[in-house]
Amino acid sequence: MKLLIVDDEQLEREGLEAIIGSGFPELTILQAKNGAKAIQAVHKEKPDLVLMDIKMPGMNGLEAVEKIAVTYPAIKFIMVTAYDTFDFARKALKLGVVDYLLKPSKASEIVETVGKVMKRIENETSEMRERNQERETLQRMMPVVEADVVTQLLFDHVHEVHLDEMLGMLGGDTTKEVYAMLIVLGKTAAHDVFYAALKAKMRELKNGWVGAMSGNQIPLIVFRENGTSYRSQASSFVQQIIMLQGKAAGTVCFVGIGNPYESLSHIRQSYQEALITSADTSPPSKYRFYADFPALIDGRSKYSETQLEKLFLEQIRLSRWDQVRESVMELIRYYEKMGAGIMEAQQRGIEALWIVSRAILELGIESEKPLLSFQSQDFRQLQSELEGLLNKQFAAIEAHQMRLEPDVVQRIKQFIVSHSQEDISLETISKEVNLSPFYISKVFKEQLGINYIDFLTECRIQKAKSLMGNPELSLKEISFEVGYNDPNYFSKVFKRSCGVAPTDYRKTMLSKKI
Repeated sequence: MKLLIVDDEQLEREGLEAIIGSGFPELTILQAKNGAKAIQAVHKEKPDLVLMDIKMPGMNGLEAVEKIAVTYPAIKFIMVTAYDTFDFARKALKLGVVDYLLKPSKASEIVETVGKVMKRIENETSEMRERNQERETLQRMMPVVEADVVTQLLFDHVHEVHLDEMLGMLGGDTTKEVYAMLIVLGKTAAHDVFYAALKAKMRELKNGWVGAMSGNQIPLIVFRENGTSYRSQASSFVQQIIMLQGKAAGTVCFVGIGNPYESLSHIRQSYQEALITSADTSPPSKYRFYADFPALIDGRSKYSETQLEKLFLEQIRLSRWDQVRESVMELIRYYEKMGAGIMEAQQRGIEALWIVSRAILELGIESEKPLLSFQSQDFRQLQSELEGLLNKQFAAIEAHQMRLEPDVVQRIKQFIVSHSQEDISLETISKEVNLSPFYISKVFKEQLGINYIDFLTECRIQKAKSLMGNPELSLKEISFEVGYNDPNYFSKVFKRSCGVAPTDYRKTMLSKKI
């Protein structure tokens, strides 16, 4: 730490340096004989603390403080003044001077005042260092938080406490219109390289969030920009995405773009639209808007387009394969009853199978693309062909499940328990067990009845309870120890989980021990 003594009398400067130096031998002490010299010394040495005499020829101490504080607001000032200039000292306090010394002062008073201000500087420096560390930690967490938020919003794995907190951490104007995009990468692409470049581009644009990559698919949530049309913004963004392929050894196959909606509460609908538009990646164009996609079901159907999408997606997420098959067959029977042509019914049937195929891919399971090998001659033949394609889809699911280790959920549980104090996300777990984030979330919920993030919270809370029995640990230390970087957020989660604040819980625990 550096201290600058400013006084026009050399004897005063030498006396103060001797007193302060004996009290704080580790302190570097500098001198300046007037206000102008003080400004020069500050620019060169950047002291932490300045003892400034008020009454000096030329530029007085108050003027020097005013000029220095503009450029170096963190520097602390102690004014040195005589009794007859006390009014100047009061003005100095208004300028932000932290303390003052009266001439003459006892050596003990000088050491006490300087020591008090040095302690304040040390505390502020420590707090700033902690804030910087928390900020750096937060920056490292952002991609993890971002991927989890997108996963929760698009796939209904919503945990209100965590989602609200994560939305606050991510920032962004969530009051704007929002839409989803789905990037489908080519099989030869360097996926990880492209994914990193995409996240960097989105951080640069500051207009959306990137979800976790599953297989060769990457979901995006994009916010509408003011003064720009939705189609113009989306088209421009797609061109930037395609340009990123130069950073990866491969190409972007296709980008599906859902319709814009007024709030995040409807983003799942936009994602389903993007899912449908990217079902067929063969068109000449590298992207397609859902608004330009031919209607899945026309006005004659008893199903609305949205209802049909929701029907298939929910049945698949719940693994109700017989219901999926029956829904597709019912769709074909309906067209036959309405007198539709076999060509139209075949097109509608294959579009329905595209939805099924995409939803299965969300689970991290790759299957053959559903394509009819020939033109069906009648509705019975069409039903048989579609059922055969569905059976191939379901066989891929069964084969995938058989390859899974029987204790995969136990492995996930053990991993979360062992690393609960770290920043764990679905993406982190997926790399550990080599499974899709979406599939992990689904299997975990099915077998245990709770989301992975609820289980993680439970592990952290149980660990916090055990640590609270140690009176030497502060609640702040405990919150850091169990994986929460914000003690206030820890308190909020603890109270939501246990029904009482951590301070009250600890008092009760310690009183029982006594």
